[in-house]
Amino acid sequence: MTALSFLQSLFLQEGGGFLDFLGGDRGTFGSDDPIIVGMIASAFAVAGFGIMLNLMNSAIRKKMVDMVKWRRIMKETRAFNKERMAAYRSHDKAQIDQVNKKSAYMNKLNMEMMQMNLRPMMITFVPLILIFYFVLPYLFSYTVAVSPVPLNVIPGDLFQLTCTAEQAADPEHVCQTENAVFLWAWYFLSSIAFSGIIMKITKTTMDLH
Repeated sequence: MTALSFLQSLFLQEGGGFLDFLGGDRGTFGSDDPIIVGMIASAFAVAGFGIMLNLMNSAIRKKMVDMVKWRRIMKETRAFNKERMAAYRSHDKAQIDQVNKKSAYMNKLNMEMMQMNLRPMMITFVPLILIFYFVLPYLFSYTVAVSPVPLNVIPGDLFQLTCTAEQAADPEHVCQTENAVFLWAWYFLSSIAFSGIIMKITKTTMDLH
């Protein structure tokens, strides 16, 4: 999963999220009269949005980030972390002093790598959130798929992906079927499913191998 996808999911949560700020919440993220109707059509269309936006993110990342330099910094950082761990485990003062001398340089590299990751995110984050709020809710219903099992593995309702039995039994709730997947949640899951494949195809993966 990309950091951007996770941040997007947090902004679609109720209770202080982006939709609350604009006067909505996760329960109303969708339409009573959507343009795209039907679970199958909606599920594939939302997955298509996930693929399209992942491709856009990868294209911008490839354009703005020097991937050769990024991987070099990543390799140096990993090697330094292993060296530091070995030094502290061995209690060798000379090794520890040598590692500490490199700390300032490694902190500079980490800051540079963080800036490299943030640049494309700053360009894509706001437009994607606007698409979520002003486009997707008008195209799709509140729920766009049905899961065979509940997906609410995190206790509480902060990260609720599927409808509960209580919600489905409530005639005033947007959930009409138990384990129906919320619109934002299906995009989130679709994005996770395809992000790794797309990053490998576009050669923007964070994997060093």
